[in-house]
Amino acid sequence: MSFLGAIGLSTRRRGANLRYLAALAWSLARLSFSRSVRHRTVRDVLVRQILFTGVEAAWFIILASLLIGVSVVVQAHLWLDRMGQSALLGPILVTVIVRELGPLLVNFIVIGRSGTAIATELGTMQVSGEVRLLDSQGIDPLVYLVWPRVLGVMVSVFALTVIFVMFSLISGYLSGALFGGEIESPLIFIRGVFAAVTPLDVLNLLAKSFIPGLLTGAICCAEGLSATARHEIPQVSTRAVVRSVTALFLTLVVISVLTYV
Repeated sequence: MSFLGAIGLSTRRRGANLRYLAALAWSLARLSFSRSVRHRTVRDVLVRQILFTGVEAAWFIILASLLIGVSVVVQAHLWLDRMGQSALLGPILVTVIVRELGPLLVNFIVIGRSGTAIATELGTMQVSGEVRLLDSQGIDPLVYLVWPRVLGVMVSVFALTVIFVMFSLISGYLSGALFGGEIESPLIFIRGVFAAVTPLDVLNLLAKSFIPGLLTGAICCAEGLSATARHEIPQVSTRAVVRSVTALFLTLVVISVLTYV
């Protein structure tokens, strides 16, 4: 019975965490239509979050996309050219890079780079009493601390995903031409890629950018604010990364199934 009780207790805790996360996400969505998020101080936090998560990470995303483009696009083109199926290059690139690889790698990078920073920063503020001080001054921590960080992560993930896809395709085309592959003109290459993109692919890209970004930001903020002592800050940061990655995989699977099955 103790074993079954432990399973039940763990299940109830996970259910409570999911309900709390859903309530937090719903509250943040409602805040987006509130006047309280239009204050200059909230906008300043939002801009700083976009600067850290999106702008400062852009060069790393570009470097990763260039390497991915060389490895994926060149191999796909060379093998398809050998089999006489060059017309399938566009659909394969859309399937590999646009639908799956781009959103997955960008979300991974954002979780590892910004998710830990958000959890650590808010954990430090919670332990040092800064969150209670803001609350005592009439400043809602959900508006000032959580909402701009979550929105900043969402916007940054989408922008970085678009940058990743664009530079992957560009680097793949240029490297294929440099290595002597039978690459068609840039206009034909671009037309082949865009011809393979459907409205479902656009919807898939938007969903796999904004929804995981929302969950990552909400999970990291919630974990950071749950710290009660300084020695718990590394623990909440680790928990934030693990739960964000788990939510990422589950979200991508669900979106892919709902979109293409």
